[in-house]
Amino acid sequence: MTDSLARWLEAAIRTGLRLAVIVIFALLLARLLKAVTARLVQASKGPTRAGQLREQQTRTMAGLLYHIGTAIIAVLAILMVLEVFDFNIAPAIATAGLASVAIAFGAQSLLKDVINGFFIVFEDQYVVGDLIQANSEMGRVEHLTLRRTVIRNAAGAIVTIPNSLIGQVSNLSRDWSQAFIDVTVPAEEMVGPAMATLEKVAADLRGDADWSAAIVDGPRVLGVESLSLDGLVVRMQVRTVLNRKEDVARELRRRIKLGFEEAGIPLGYMHKVILQGELPQRTQ
Repeated sequence: MTDSLARWLEAAIRTGLRLAVIVIFALLLARLLKAVTARLVQASKGPTRAGQLREQQTRTMAGLLYHIGTAIIAVLAILMVLEVFDFNIAPAIATAGLASVAIAFGAQSLLKDVINGFFIVFEDQYVVGDLIQANSEMGRVEHLTLRRTVIRNAAGAIVTIPNSLIGQVSNLSRDWSQAFIDVTVPAEEMVGPAMATLEKVAADLRGDADWSAAIVDGPRVLGVESLSLDGLVVRMQVRTVLNRKEDVARELRRRIKLGFEEAGIPLGYMHKVILQGELPQRTQ
């Protein structure tokens, strides 16, 4: 009886130690995962509104990763505990593997959405409030999750794009915006006076206190861009703060028109060329 009790105690102690190691290891992994996700949230913080939105999105992503990770750790710990008690876990593993394959096959589109959404948020490709162009749609991001991106286009329509369908993205709301104004001078006119007038218009706009705060660089006259049957095309460049490109471009066109009228130079047609992935607007 004493030997049996001793063997039972020895087995119980050995089993208890194995269980304790499994539990402690699982808890350490969960704590490590929590620390990593908290670090991601901390790194995404910023004082601006965009930074706050990015922090909120990263917090959501980190919470999802933490819950998925802890669920996986818990399942593995349970399987290891069953193995300690000499349960045959091979059928359970096989069943779980088949179930996961079936679920992954049935929800592969959803998984693609989530994976691509994860990289959109993690790489800070865009946040709520950014003006983007994706999948031939241009609009401002109104809602962003790991599964979908919702934008409002120029017509006011809400466009929902699954994240798995988003490929190349043009973000038009980062750092600065840029526009080019092409001015056509009739072929029979001298290009010198026309360029001098454009230089004066650019200098006046730069020196205007009402507009200088919206201008990052320029306007500047780049020179003759091309020759055509309509005349000489002279290109101007202006770089502005975010969301002021259209306002500055309109004011610059207005001043060009007035400047050419004062100088007595006939004006051909003007059209605007947009960088950063925007579609060129047709001349009205």
